[in-house]
Amino acid sequence: MARFLPVSLTTILVELADLDETLALFAALQADPIDGIAEMVPAARTLMIGFRSEKVTPAALAARIATYDLSAKIAPSEHLVEIPVRYDGEDLADVAALTGLAVDEVIRRHTQSEFTVAFCGFAPGFGYLVGGDPALHVPRRKSPRTRIPAGSVALAGAFSGVYPQASPGGWQIIGTTPVKMWDIDREPGALFQPGYRVRFFDMAAAGKTISIPQATPRRERVVAPEAPQFRVRATPMPAVFQDRGRFGQTGQGVSASGALDRAAFNAANRIVGNPAGTPALELTLGGFSFESSTRAVIGLAGAALTVTVRDAAGRSRDFPTYAPISLEPGDVVTMGHPQKGMRAYLAVRGGFDVAPVLGSASTDTLAVVGPEPVTMGSVLALKEESMGLASVSLDELPAFDLPAAGDVVTLDVVLGPRTEWFTQKGIETLTGQIWKVTPQSNRVGIRLAGAVPLERRDSAELPSEGTATGAIQVPHSGQPVLFLADHPLTGGYPVIGAVADHHLDLAGQIPVNASIRFRPVGPFAEIAAQTGGAP
Repeated sequence: MARFLPVSLTTILVELADLDETLALFAALQADPIDGIAEMVPAARTLMIGFRSEKVTPAALAARIATYDLSAKIAPSEHLVEIPVRYDGEDLADVAALTGLAVDEVIRRHTQSEFTVAFCGFAPGFGYLVGGDPALHVPRRKSPRTRIPAGSVALAGAFSGVYPQASPGGWQIIGTTPVKMWDIDREPGALFQPGYRVRFFDMAAAGKTISIPQATPRRERVVAPEAPQFRVRATPMPAVFQDRGRFGQTGQGVSASGALDRAAFNAANRIVGNPAGTPALELTLGGFSFESSTRAVIGLAGAALTVTVRDAAGRSRDFPTYAPISLEPGDVVTMGHPQKGMRAYLAVRGGFDVAPVLGSASTDTLAVVGPEPVTMGSVLALKEESMGLASVSLDELPAFDLPAAGDVVTLDVVLGPRTEWFTQKGIETLTGQIWKVTPQSNRVGIRLAGAVPLERRDSAELPSEGTATGAIQVPHSGQPVLFLADHPLTGGYPVIGAVADHHLDLAGQIPVNASIRFRPVGPFAEIAAQTGGAP
């Protein structure tokens, strides 16, 4: 029987008996969708479901899901992907030792297996492959590597996979492939798609050729000197374009990304009269400076900083955030460093002329998807359109008090889905201890340090499952990581809780050396399926 576990106020995790049931439920919900479901992330034996709370409640959603037939078997795809491999992996000998097989026999069994892409996650283009020889089921490495090269062919548990880009990881590497598994300029970008069949072959064996879809060469975009533009003069931290996020790409292992402080992002666009969702620049820790070639109206919202405008005659004037600022050709704009908050959003009336990638202009720093980060010397083209613009807004204010270094910030937390993996002492440590924000924090997540690590009930290995923005994932160290918008789509460490949706914007503004106190909105409890009444 399925279990329904809370992930956040708008996400649940359905725990099933095995991968077959997971894929059956995923297919059933695709064929007969439930109104209100926004996103689904299948994994080894769970299906994470994001929903719209105005459409359906967790209990009503659980009740509907419980009626679906999970006995159906998924028909194999006609699409076969063949991957050439050099069986030269660092862990090949260890895999042979773990399985009791000779190295040649490991290679033979791997190449004679036909795999199926069960689901994608961890990174764009990373497919979890099932159906291999059971003799090759091996545990993850006890000590994960900090960097695994792109193209590494690896094993972990019942899965095989290919790392699409260089990244940390704990899988056993048995070989490498020259094939590019993820290419944003190819259609589709991910070579592995859920349901595809996969076979590997040994490049040392002669007489085999394959055909891989080729990418369309990307045209370098050149901004004409006479076009309206901002020329970036300084950016201590790379700035990134953001919008509401990139949705509907979980099948390729791509998460939503998007502005970390959505309220500030929306306010910046309202200040200049832009339509909602117009891409803006997310600036981290201030110091950003640019010169305008044209008349323009800009607005900044988010972190508390001063905006200085120096005109062509050398005269300077300071402006506050949350107000429109008119620029003339030759004006140089410089942002100070924030006294409070972490990120500010720069919008320009009419919008930046930035091309979307997979339907969004958000830059995902972990997945490396989206527009290139903005650095010193970048030229930012501006749109010249005026259609759809509203009047500028003069009454915008921050949505909350911005935190400063040294402050203690309280964040509401929904306990789950793996709270029961921790001892009572561990749960009390999460909510009773102050957690310091470390310098290793970024858009992927806030790395926290506490005097007492979180205590688990045991060291069992969690099969990979979906993770949500705001998830508090706990690695073996017991020092949690609070996932932000660029988090991996799936993860293999237990999540003890998640920051409530209404505090995600605040989390995105917490600076290094501030501290966090987690406040549960209620005790951990499974979601009971609603038996009657309105949804």
